[in-house]
Amino acid sequence: MSFESKKFQGSVQAYYEQLTTRFDMEHGIIWLYMHAAPRPCFTPRLLDDLRKYQRILENHGGRFPANGELLPVNYQVLTSDIPGVYNLGGDLNLFMSLIRERDRTGLLKYATACIDVLFPNAINYNLPLTTISLVKGQALGGGFEAALSSNVVIAERGSQMGLPEILFNLFPGMGAYSLLARRIDPIRAEQLILGGRIHTAEELFEMGVVDILTEEGEGEEAVYRYVRKHSRSRIGQLAMQRVRQRYNPVTHAELMDITRIWVDAAMQLEAKDLKVMERLVRAQDKAFSDEKKGENAHEVA
Repeated sequence: MSFESKKFQGSVQAYYEQLTTRFDMEHGIIWLYMHAAPRPCFTPRLLDDLRKYQRILENHGGRFPANGELLPVNYQVLTSDIPGVYNLGGDLNLFMSLIRERDRTGLLKYATACIDVLFPNAINYNLPLTTISLVKGQALGGGFEAALSSNVVIAERGSQMGLPEILFNLFPGMGAYSLLARRIDPIRAEQLILGGRIHTAEELFEMGVVDILTEEGEGEEAVYRYVRKHSRSRIGQLAMQRVRQRYNPVTHAELMDITRIWVDAAMQLEAKDLKVMERLVRAQDKAFSDEKKGENAHEVA
């Protein structure tokens, strides 16, 4: 197992390379903190870390090893410990490399790894637990898709989410349409995808994409408020999750069929499209670098 586990103030923390988990035993909440490098996107390493964690939960039937016991997980929270960034999405540098090398197999392998992580979250592992995304900062492309895959999306005011793929002649192919069409409707889902705009958490809350809008800096407390309220009627709440998934199920086959369309489209991108992708990567890198510099300056001060 490629992580270190420690007990910490009523919780158990596990450290992967680009993911940290913290299991709050009192409330049955497992927190997943993403911290990918060199950019906060879905690197192959982060995807692998997430899938390793998921297998632990799956193999133990929704229970997590802590203090020599297997304790039930009632809630899972996917978030980030990188200030100002939830996740910037797919690994665009890897995309560009694979497209230029005409490596369709490699691109499909990466896309499949994304689906294999997103799908269990979207169906809450077929277990009596609730998946929550806590967005603090930017969630772009695949980062937005990851947030949408949870049963509940909580976002702090000032957070920004969007699907910029159309700007480089592509579309978000790892769940965006399937998840948005079920949260709102297919027409508005396509408008969001084809518009390429970055939206505020406030706008998405008004649309019905974000479930809970909270003040900046209060995301964690919003999770605990939700858990306290949800727990009072947990049997009925979990039953409604099952009803919703039975009425309009997301299937692994559907997600894979769409991601194959995405791979086929990606392999048709031209040099001008890849240049736009490069500019987007540079802009994101600069924004992330400036954020880190500001954080470091604040620490020195």
